[in-house]
Amino acid sequence: MYVSAAEVGAGTPRLWGEQAIRLLDAHAHVFAGLDTENALGDVRLLLGRNPVQDLRIDFEDGYGRREDQEEDAAARNAGRTLAAVGRGAAGPSWCGIRFKGLPASERRRSIRTLELVLDAAGGVPPGFVFTVPKLRAVEQVTATVLLCEELEKAHGLESGSLRFELQIESPQAVIAADGTIVVASAIHRAAGRLTGLHYGTYDYSASCGIAPQFQSLEHPVADHAKAVMLAAAAQTGVWVCDGSTQVAPVGTSDAIHDAVKRHHRLVMRSLERGYYQGWDMHPGHLVTRWLATFAFYRSALTAAAPRIQAYLDSQGGSVMDEPATAQALSAVVLRGLEAGAFTEADVLALAPAVDAAVLRNLVRRTTVNTGAN
Repeated sequence: MYVSAAEVGAGTPRLWGEQAIRLLDAHAHVFAGLDTENALGDVRLLLGRNPVQDLRIDFEDGYGRREDQEEDAAARNAGRTLAAVGRGAAGPSWCGIRFKGLPASERRRSIRTLELVLDAAGGVPPGFVFTVPKLRAVEQVTATVLLCEELEKAHGLESGSLRFELQIESPQAVIAADGTIVVASAIHRAAGRLTGLHYGTYDYSASCGIAPQFQSLEHPVADHAKAVMLAAAAQTGVWVCDGSTQVAPVGTSDAIHDAVKRHHRLVMRSLERGYYQGWDMHPGHLVTRWLATFAFYRSALTAAAPRIQAYLDSQGGSVMDEPATAQALSAVVLRGLEAGAFTEADVLALAPAVDAAVLRNLVRRTTVNTGAN
């Protein structure tokens, strides 16, 4: 959930959940038509309980340029907000800010905003990361690592506690002039502080010369960029986050219905391609985000659980899975379990020997035939 620093408060996630429920109730028949896995009731409960998993407060495009005094006040409010939502049992598991970046024209303002947020929060909130927009060169990653180190020293923070993400918004962040893959180098320059790569849909598309009416998460240039990001991040612990859609479910009934169906399709498409998180900018997107997520994992459970059981039983069957496949099957079931799409009892009903501990053990396994652990 991305929200402008000018609009955020400790109650914002709850308010977004309430607005999402109102949209769901007002257009229930449209959402019901998308509900292929009987998940809508559970989605509604979740929207009232814990609708937002990751709260990001935006000081960049969603906030704009303002007087320093105004941004100082917004930064302090953001810090208090992140501290407050982090204390709530139903609050987001992750949180953070996106500052303006580290070019010379923005550097002083960005660092000041980050410091004020951390000071107002009383330190580093649980699950906190900050997003560095508009990556263009790997040297920016080295600079960000140095910034983290200096802030930790200056503010008495635990070493390694500051972590960041990179927003990929230009082709130069994917392929450099010499043909090297910038995002791959960036991951390995980050000294273990990099948690994710965010795809910036519209800046990236515009940089490639794509006309506005064709800029989308599913345009071929978007697919190429995200495929490179996914390959670069594979097996590093860094995750890839898909971008947003600018089409919000507002306006006439027809416009709302079209936006709902579009967002549901885009979220499902992202999940199918291995992008397990995306970011949204409107409360109504939470309904389709969760509905598609639950449907994806419930469908995956039906297919994966019996295969995991057969693998454990070494019974084979029509599909003979290898260890790496069993690992992948277990990973998708574990993701669904942790996302709340189903319970451990649901897994056990399909695979009696497959509880959460077994899934975690299978996911931790690496190459078996070489004897590696």
